[in-house]
Amino acid sequence: MCELFCLSSRLPTRVTFSLRKFADRGGLGSHNVDGWGVAFHDGREVRLYKEPEPAGDSPWLAFIQERRLPTRLLISHIRHATRGALSLANTQPFARELGGRTHLFAHNGCLEGIDDRFAASKVRFRPVGDTDSEMAFCLLLERLSPLWDGGAVPPLAARLAAVTGLAEALRPLGPANFLYSDGEVVFGHGHRRTQADGTIAPPGLWCLQRACAVDTEAPTPSGVTIEPGAGPQEITLLASVPVTGEQWRPLAEGEIVVVADGQVVLASLPSSRSQT
Repeated sequence: MCELFCLSSRLPTRVTFSLRKFADRGGLGSHNVDGWGVAFHDGREVRLYKEPEPAGDSPWLAFIQERRLPTRLLISHIRHATRGALSLANTQPFARELGGRTHLFAHNGCLEGIDDRFAASKVRFRPVGDTDSEMAFCLLLERLSPLWDGGAVPPLAARLAAVTGLAEALRPLGPANFLYSDGEVVFGHGHRRTQADGTIAPPGLWCLQRACAVDTEAPTPSGVTIEPGAGPQEITLLASVPVTGEQWRPLAEGEIVVVADGQVVLASLPSSRSQT
C-alpha cells in the first residue's frame, strides 16, 4: 500500500526524511514504485514536488535536499498504484484552492464504489485524474466549501465535523487512511492497511509526539532526519508505519487526530455504528 508521512512543528524545521533511505520505500526493492510527492506549507501556499516515477530513482530528491527548505508543516506520499494511470494527475498529495489558501490531501487505501457516490453528488469540485483518492478529496472539499465561503478560517469544530463525515462515508468502501491539511491544522484519519502478515487490519496510521530538541546525529532505520528549531521545539509526526525507533502510538480504527503547531490538539474516536 501507499506510504503517508506528515510533520507538524511549533518552530520551522528542516526534514530530509524522504531524500535518502526513506526514498528507498519507492525504489526497486519495494512495491511502492509508482510515484511520490512532498509538499511544504509556506503560509497560505505550498511548495509541491511530485513525480509519477519511483522515488528512489528521482534526481529531484537531491535537489530538495540541497534546498533544505524550512517548514512547520509537511505532507508526503509514496504511491503504489491500485487505480489510475501512472501520471502526474494521479500522483499525491493533491492540492486545491479553497478560501484563498491551498489545501492538501493524501490517501492510503482502495475505495470500492466511490464512483457511484461521486456520480450521485452534485459537486463543484472535479478530479483532474482518475483515482479514488482524488474523488475522496473532492467530496471532502464539497463538505468544507460552505465553511470557507466567507474567507475567514472556520471554527475547528465545524472543520472536524466535515472531516469526520467524510471518514464515516469512506470507511465502508475500504481502507481509508488519509492526511488532510488546510495550512493551519492537519487532520489524520487512521483506519486499516495491509499488515506485514498480509491481513488488512488496523492500525492504518501511527503518531509520535516530541517536546524537546532533536538529536540530529541519531541514526534511524528509515533515514528520517529532523533538525531542531531555534528554541524549545515541539513536533508531531504521522506515518503509515513508524519511521524511527521511538514509542509511536497506533491510531485506533477510525480515529481522527487534529495536529497544529507540533501538538495533537484533539483526538476523536468514531462511534461504534460508524467504525466499519
